[in-house]
Amino acid sequence: MADLSVELASLALRNPILSASGTFGHGLEMERFSSPQKMGGLVSKTVTLRPRPGNAAPRIHETEAGLLNSIGLENRGIEAYLRDVLPEVAGADTRIFTNIGGEAAEEFAELAAMLDERTEVDALEINLSCPNVGGGRLPFSTEPALAEAVVRGVRAATRKPIFAKLSPNVTRIGEIARGAEAGGADGVTAVNTLLGMAVDWRTGRPRVANVQAGYSGKGIKPVALRCAWECARAVDIPVIGCGGVSSAEDVLEFVVVGCSAVQVGTAAFSDPALPGNLAVRVEALLDAEGVASVRELVGTLETERKVPS
Repeated sequence: MADLSVELASLALRNPILSASGTFGHGLEMERFSSPQKMGGLVSKTVTLRPRPGNAAPRIHETEAGLLNSIGLENRGIEAYLRDVLPEVAGADTRIFTNIGGEAAEEFAELAAMLDERTEVDALEINLSCPNVGGGRLPFSTEPALAEAVVRGVRAATRKPIFAKLSPNVTRIGEIARGAEAGGADGVTAVNTLLGMAVDWRTGRPRVANVQAGYSGKGIKPVALRCAWECARAVDIPVIGCGGVSSAEDVLEFVVVGCSAVQVGTAAFSDPALPGNLAVRVEALLDAEGVASVRELVGTLETERKVPS
């Protein structure tokens, strides 16, 4: 059987399948559908310093090839996360990634410091790129220097591995990835949702109250693949691919363009058992092709056209 184990910075994972932040709960809400031990890790919904009520409804709209969401980082805040969620995940047989979000660089660092001593948390994912807060502005993920500054503050506040989640809504994502690497990130997640919108022409109103929303799902996979590939070429730290993953083939496509792990998000809404089942399907594909380890495929994309002899 193929070896699915991978390494992300200093973390050893049993397989490259992770949940995507905001799609699989804070802790073990989805355990009855996907056993944590079948996955490489669980990524929490974004945690902020203070509770956030989120954006006004309607804030979700299904499209022809994906989902628009404008949740607005609704959560109960870090104190509730520390008190209620972390004790629950303490016995989870998988890696736990806590996704953190802030309105200022100092808030990211404060959150990191509060989580640094918690043994339940294996790594932090820094949400630099949510498009559903602040009127759709993405300052931390559109300027390399700002991304570097946020990551540097988090790096100073924690010894845990940190992964910067980047936005696809930029012209040169590789430059943002390099900024995160310069700040001390152990890896980057590529990518968050694309900015999108939907309207009802009969009423003349937007489908979500915030007008703009984050677009995710199968329709964004080609963009996400390109972004992950650009990041992998730009930095020497691991890349976690995210965007449109719904099959074992999708997982391996992200691996080939340079990703060491892959996050599954929107597809889990229609099939909540999918994240727990993907590892077996990936293993079957590798076995069929005679590939001994998934690590053999990382970054093996051939970009030079070969002329038949």
